[in-house]
Amino acid sequence: MQSSRALTPVFDPGFSEHSYGFRPGRRAWDAVIKERGYVEQGHEWVVDMDIASFFDRINHDMLMARVARKVKDKRLLRLIRRYLQAGVMVNGVVREHEEGTPQGGPLSPLLANVFLDDLDRELERRGHRFVRYADDCNIYVKSKRAGDRVLSSVRRFVEERMRLKLNEGKTAVDKATKRKFLGFSLYGSERYGYRIRLAAEAKKRFRQEIYSFTDRNRSVATGERIQRINEYAAGWMAYFQLVETPSVIGELDAWMRRRLRACLWNQWKSVGTRLRNLRSLGVEGRQAFHLANARKGPWRMASTLGIVLTNEYWSRQGLLSLLESYNRLRQSGRTAVYRTVRTVV
Repeated sequence: MQSSRALTPVFDPGFSEHSYGFRPGRRAWDAVIKERGYVEQGHEWVVDMDIASFFDRINHDMLMARVARKVKDKRLLRLIRRYLQAGVMVNGVVREHEEGTPQGGPLSPLLANVFLDDLDRELERRGHRFVRYADDCNIYVKSKRAGDRVLSSVRRFVEERMRLKLNEGKTAVDKATKRKFLGFSLYGSERYGYRIRLAAEAKKRFRQEIYSFTDRNRSVATGERIQRINEYAAGWMAYFQLVETPSVIGELDAWMRRRLRACLWNQWKSVGTRLRNLRSLGVEGRQAFHLANARKGPWRMASTLGIVLTNEYWSRQGLLSLLESYNRLRQSGRTAVYRTVRTVV
């Protein structure tokens, strides 16, 4: 970690303005906003490049040659070389690294930027509009034909000059609105403007995480479920507060509460337990009796129980509201645009 702190001031000032990953004072939001700016200028097609197994395939000699451009201390160079070659233990056997950088190592992000700075400079020399975040690099052009030409040319540079390979499954030329970048995507048009939304994959991943916390087959106290959800959702919302689609946040909020209602109904296994809990929540007479004796499954009942296990109820239990958190963060001025939205059940 100390080496990273010492080397960052040496290299970072010389990095490209188009590089955003793992740099002080820069974050993913900046890259996404820059992307939107290019698209609004009419560069609606993107060459979405993903380098295959980048951190595992960096050539050590090529990387050290780039490091040596600014680091003249031979002892420090030897230390960095040893760091790159440090082995990993697999089934009790140490295997040395012949290429690549240690995943998760404190120096790896900085060294990745050092290695890819040549790519940044080449794209700048060619006059391209681009954004790079670590090994994700997007180049923005005005037509598919231009994108195909750029991709072919840049692929040669990456493979021949940098000895890397593009991930063909993730690399494509497409409309910018059809691609994701750092968990975000764009929607809109040149005429009406573009907005930032949640990428479909990010939405799916959120649902998968919440689903794991609200698995009805696991016997977990409601308070513990809520704690786990809050810990995950707070960090998730802090990152994705940049999105300008509050209705989607409201939908996820409502879905999350419905999952919890289904868990609670499943825990009230017997009719007697359900009747007693419904009455404690203020449901009276025949309505409580009919609900307790309902033969619907937990998921269907979770929708009906929205009139009883309301938003206010979950707020009292300590559940974080995604939508309220979103509105609060937007109102605080930490993001570019703020819009208040009605809470959705």
